[in-house]
Amino acid sequence: MPDKTTLQTLSAAVEANFDEQVRFLADIVRHPSLRGREAPLQDHMYRWFAGRGFGYTVDRFSIADVRWQDHPKASPMVDVDPAGSFQVVASKRCAAPTGRSLIIQGHIDVVPEGPAEMWTYPPYGGTVKDGWMYGRGAHDMKSGVSAMCFAMEALRTAGFAPAADVFLQTVTEEESTGNGALATLLRGYRADACLIPEPTGGTITRAHTGTLWFRIKVRGVPVHVAVAQSGSNAIMSGYHLIQALQEHTRELNRAAREDQWYSGLQDPIKFNPGIIRGGDWASSTPAWCEIDCRIGLLPGQDVAAQQRAVEKAVAAAAKTDNFLANNPPEVQWHGFLADGYVLEPGSEAEAVLAEAHRAAFGAEMPARITTAVNDTRFYGLYFDMPALCYGPKGEGAHAFDERTHLEHLKTTTLAMAAFIADWCGLKALE
Repeated sequence: MPDKTTLQTLSAAVEANFDEQVRFLADIVRHPSLRGREAPLQDHMYRWFAGRGFGYTVDRFSIADVRWQDHPKASPMVDVDPAGSFQVVASKRCAAPTGRSLIIQGHIDVVPEGPAEMWTYPPYGGTVKDGWMYGRGAHDMKSGVSAMCFAMEALRTAGFAPAADVFLQTVTEEESTGNGALATLLRGYRADACLIPEPTGGTITRAHTGTLWFRIKVRGVPVHVAVAQSGSNAIMSGYHLIQALQEHTRELNRAAREDQWYSGLQDPIKFNPGIIRGGDWASSTPAWCEIDCRIGLLPGQDVAAQQRAVEKAVAAAAKTDNFLANNPPEVQWHGFLADGYVLEPGSEAEAVLAEAHRAAFGAEMPARITTAVNDTRFYGLYFDMPALCYGPKGEGAHAFDERTHLEHLKTTTLAMAAFIADWCGLKALE
């Protein structure tokens, strides 16, 4: 970790900049950067990096600008145009590096907020109350984006620059495919390690499950409800398939009891029918139904094999339904085809981060096992670099009244600044 004097200097810099950091976080929370609508925030980020006076070279490009479809771990983008999904990379280059290079990456896409009237504070207001900031994305993960930006600002305020290349990246598609992270790698950005400041509450993510997204398309025969027995109901047929997938998930969780990393978690494989659409008229039996689903998989499990297992479960259930047996439903893969990932213990990058956490928080850095996916898999599994997922504390990811804890965010920012200082080294700012 940095020496005591350097750490104190960085701590003072984080403190001096923190009001600006909170304003910055509120500004980006106020951008409703939903899928397909992230470009205004990415434009904001481009201008912010370009205007800092810290010598960033800023690259803004879309997923369509790289050959993403050719990569075997790209996920399909069915409902959004890759040409409108922009990534931003701010490169702080070192002319004569003596340390190790680093990517720090955060996603700026957020999930829908749901009914605004069910929030205590406006979902895109960036409201600060009793030491917390509220808003969609304040926790997941714009707080982490603010931490990475202002960790670098702390170095600058303290009179330092990294003694190696640092790439700050804001990406899209983390909540649906991961193709934003993949696009930065296909653009050619590489480093000796990657840090993703997802809101882990000051823990290091030891393992995450993978995720599959799929859409079940069911057809029916519409008739007047007065003679419903002579037609078929696509929504009820869809419910029959959901029940079959729930049983499939129970079988997966029984097998997960033997997994090296997930045996201690109850039901780590999560299945969720998240969106349902169907029917055209309340007095007609529905002629169609579409159900968007998500199911998890364990690290090490093959994505294609798990896809086949889902398709087999749906096909088997269809054979037990009089209508579906002759009119089989369609399974469309329309988003995440994401592997699980394990950060194996013992990397030097993790050891350096643990020391930085200890210096900032005065405690050991715990590890966590999560049943949600993140972008570390791209770096750790496919591009051979240690990928650390570590960030601030908050509550309510994907929920009402999502919020981040500002004091913890400040300390996390210091921990990240200390990590950059130790991993990359420091040189006097010219």
